[in-house]
Amino acid sequence: MTAKRPTRRPAATRKTVAAKPKVAAKPKSEARAGTARPRPAKTASRGGAVKKAARPKPKPGLQAVVLAALADMKAVDVRAIDVRGFTDITDTMVVASGTSDRHVKSIADRVLQRCKEAGFRPFGMEGERDGEWVLLDLQDVVLHVMLPRVRQFYALEKLWEGGAAA
Repeated sequence: MTAKRPTRRPAATRKTVAAKPKVAAKPKSEARAGTARPRPAKTASRGGAVKKAARPKPKPGLQAVVLAALADMKAVDVRAIDVRGFTDITDTMVVASGTSDRHVKSIADRVLQRCKEAGFRPFGMEGERDGEWVLLDLQDVVLHVMLPRVRQFYALEKLWEGGAAA
């Protein structure tokens, strides 16, 4: 059984409403003489309330993106070293450790992924095949992710923090 749709009445039997005459609005300059000032942009939200337009959030810095990705992947013993006084290659050198070669690779991959999402283009990545020491060159930040034994052997922190590179 199907329900029948009500039919529309012919146009002749419908009620017509007389159109109201439009009143010409005064120009804003006449309405508010001498009080012209810029107003902030407003937008309507779902509830119908009008609020000010939101400002775009500032873009996080490269070092903040790298450190957040390292924290997300649970990198061990993360150290950020300011090397601006020692070299012109980079501003910051970040050294971190992973618990296994797979962990080292995944840390470097996640940092690379997050940097690309944030709009930072890497220069290169070395050592991801072996996974003992991965170097990620991100222009202003150079990231070294190593196994603990490799990190202890090369002791990059002592080299760059002590000023022996001069």
